[in-house]
Amino acid sequence: MTAYRVRIAEDAADREACFAVRKQVFVVEQQVPEDVEYDAYDASALHVLAEGDQGPLGTGRLLYGPDVLHKTGDAGTGSLGRLAVTSAARGLGVGAALVRAIEDAARERGLTAVDLHAQTQALGFYERLGYEAYGPRFQDAGIEHRAMRRVLA
Repeated sequence: MTAYRVRIAEDAADREACFAVRKQVFVVEQQVPEDVEYDAYDASALHVLAEGDQGPLGTGRLLYGPDVLHKTGDAGTGSLGRLAVTSAARGLGVGAALVRAIEDAARERGLTAVDLHAQTQALGFYERLGYEAYGPRFQDAGIEHRAMRRVLA
């Protein structure tokens, strides 16, 4: 088993590590255009980073405050996004640990729920973590998605 830790990305080097994981997973593996993958919200989002002895293993981000209104329409509901785990780290629990770290950060900021847009192939993963799908399926970056939400206890 590979040891890893999950923490909030604190500086420019941490963010670059997060972006490197996203580039590998979304741009290279899933062929999402770079100009779609990176957006203006990256500057103000809270990013989390999973790292092991060999370097970065995964990342995700939380939008909250004024930035979240375009996503959730509710300042009390955060938006989890850009969750990515390197192919070498899949199956180790990294994705679930990243989601829980984002939820903890959301609670610390007074949020009562977290929304996300899940790729349909990942619906089961998020359902196991307590998320419920709602609304129709939709395309984002050429990949079918569905909105999901989890109320935070």
